Amino acid sequence: MTEVAAQKTHVVVVGGGYAGTLAANRLRQRPDVEVTLVNPRPLFVERIRLHQLVADTGAATADYATLLGDGIRLVVDTVDRIETADRRVLLSSGRELGYDYLIYAVGSTGAAPAAVPGFAEFAHSAADLESAQRLRYALADLPLAAPVTVVGGGLTGIETAAELAERGRQVTLVCGAALGPSLSRRGRRSVAKRLRRFGVNVLESATVAEVRWDAVVLGDGAVLPSAATVWTAGFAVPDLAARSGLSTDALGRLLTDETLTSIDNPYIVAAGDAAAPSGQPLRMSCQAAGPLGAQAADTVLSRLTGTAPARLNQAFVGQCISLGRTYGTVQLARTDDTPVNMALGGRTAASIKEAICKATLWGIRREAARPGSYRWLKGGRRPAQAPAEIALR
Repeated sequence: MTEVAAQKTHVVVVGGGYAGTLAANRLRQRPDVEVTLVNPRPLFVERIRLHQLVADTGAATADYATLLGDGIRLVVDTVDRIETADRRVLLSSGRELGYDYLIYAVGSTGAAPAAVPGFAEFAHSAADLESAQRLRYALADLPLAAPVTVVGGGLTGIETAAELAERGRQVTLVCGAALGPSLSRRGRRSVAKRLRRFGVNVLESATVAEVRWDAVVLGDGAVLPSAATVWTAGFAVPDLAARSGLSTDALGRLLTDETLTSIDNPYIVAAGDAAAPSGQPLRMSCQAAGPLGAQAADTVLSRLTGTAPARLNQAFVGQCISLGRTYGTVQLARTDDTPVNMALGGRTAASIKEAICKATLWGIRREAARPGSYRWLKGGRRPAQAPAEIALR
């Protein structure tokens, strides 16, 4: 009598960033789970190093062959729509993939400002690989003395401005309301001190009203020469969830319960920048993405064993900012991600930031070699009253 092989559970992971790649590796704890990772690029992008790519001080990609565990199928394609009723995804190539469970980890990208003339024609972004590469090529054609404007005083803008200025670029950083709004007073002071050393012209309480091919016009009418304008103000998420008829928050992040399960569909679990658990998303960062990816995978594995998934449980320790290759700032925080007025600046902080950058890939590779080995800090506060977990139908 012929023995019938057990049918495997197929999990499709949409998005191969920090959260999606770690989730795919963690799912391999069960040999009866088949994992397909769908990503628009054949290479893993280190988002936290894109400012280095822009300034030509480092690479920002890694080969998936070095990151994914054995048996994970990588499909280089883009998901156009999730058909939740019959559990399949429609790809841009025209292909379809069925799934038993789907992990939604599409990440984030740069936000386009509303009604800023010239933005689409003349502003550059450093939020994704292709944009960063185009900016790198554009800068390579400019003399060092050509003025560069970075718009956005958040961590991406700070790191980009510092990286370019350390290379000898003449940089103006237009901060909006304030420099480093997520930092404490001491953290901002540490960052500002180094930017001054690099000669960066920091403009606080300033906005950009127009981008021209050779200048930016500020909100007060002042015109600043700018041979290249880099827009880092704000992030957005892909609209795949909304296009697929799933509930999202105002930014487009998938609304989930505290087990990261979609409030609409028990077979879809979210992780990373595009997840909004209880409508209160964590800060967009690789610090949040890795643990979210692990917890999303654990939710799926719990469903398969018939046990109740654990509620979201993770904590923050602070923010690490690179200010060129030899200086950095480490902003300490409470476990709920609110900053405390303590910061470390200097070469030691730069070494810590570099060690963390390397550790993110090390953690993914270790999870590939030993599924289930990934650990993260727990104990951060979550909403006191969260929506009830969705039950399997």
